[in-house]
Amino acid sequence: MVKIGKVELGEFPLLLAPMEDVSDPPFRALCKEQGCDMMYTEFISVEGLIRDADKSVQKLDIYPQERPIGIQIFGANIDSMQRAAEIVEEAQPEVLDINYGCPVKKVVNKMAGAGILQDIDRMVELTDAIVKSTNLPVTVKTRLGWDDNSKYIEEVAERLQDVGIKAISIHGRTRKQMYKGEADWSLIAKVKENPRIQIPVFGNGDINSPQKALEYRNRFGVDGIMIGRASIGYPWIFREIKHFFETGEIMAPPTIEERVDTAKRHLKHSIEWKGLKLGVLEMRRHYTNYFRSLPNIKHFRQALVTSEEEQFLFDTLDKIGEAYANWEFRNPVAQ
Repeated sequence: MVKIGKVELGEFPLLLAPMEDVSDPPFRALCKEQGCDMMYTEFISVEGLIRDADKSVQKLDIYPQERPIGIQIFGANIDSMQRAAEIVEEAQPEVLDINYGCPVKKVVNKMAGAGILQDIDRMVELTDAIVKSTNLPVTVKTRLGWDDNSKYIEEVAERLQDVGIKAISIHGRTRKQMYKGEADWSLIAKVKENPRIQIPVFGNGDINSPQKALEYRNRFGVDGIMIGRASIGYPWIFREIKHFFETGEIMAPPTIEERVDTAKRHLKHSIEWKGLKLGVLEMRRHYTNYFRSLPNIKHFRQALVTSEEEQFLFDTLDKIGEAYANWEFRNPVAQ
């Protein structure tokens, strides 16, 4: 049984990665339905949180059906991080997660996210302060290092465990790589194999099929897998991986009826949660994977990603369902 503190996650949990403008409550609900064991919020700026900024505070929203869930924060100032940790605790998630992996320049330039990989001592100091300021289990998501010359993840994992984190999720790339090239899980495996490491180690990066999930589970020995980009517009990846683990068989892909119904529910809840303009805008990144591999889908997809009219979007989704009612999907997962 894999545990984060006292939170039980099963024998080999599948986690939804925290993704900005993606892992919001409407999408998390879909992933939970499809078998995701643990989810994280979008990352939240501690500066926004302590200043009561609407966008940051809204990201604290948690619904009963989502649990267990972790709220993820990012920042560089110890005092701000500690104050934010207190606010997060009031929201009562199961876990508080620190983002030390975001590679985006505007975050990195503030020495937050992956930026702190340039100063491991500071990273440890910051983590220690947060662990001491909350009763929640603290976890960390990070990368292998800043660049090819500073892949200190083994040392980082040891030192963060020593100051009290309860789990670590590692993306198998450096900050310099961003999301390019192949994720290197060999260093993630070294962290897991280190006899000093007693906390769960979750691997992240490039898992986009049940076959690959099984291969990486067996090859690298991690405690669980965190899935990010492959879940966008394809929450079914969680159930497909679990089915493959249990049976060795590829699960039948979702039908066009299920895809349209899920996309409509996603859009409806996205609008309810974010308002019309933002709800419509942030759904656009999901449509490609919802309807991947359909022939001659381009004009439908163009309509979905250009219109801001709510009824038109729902009508377009219905038309997709009608146009492809007899289409048989053969690709088991979004690639």
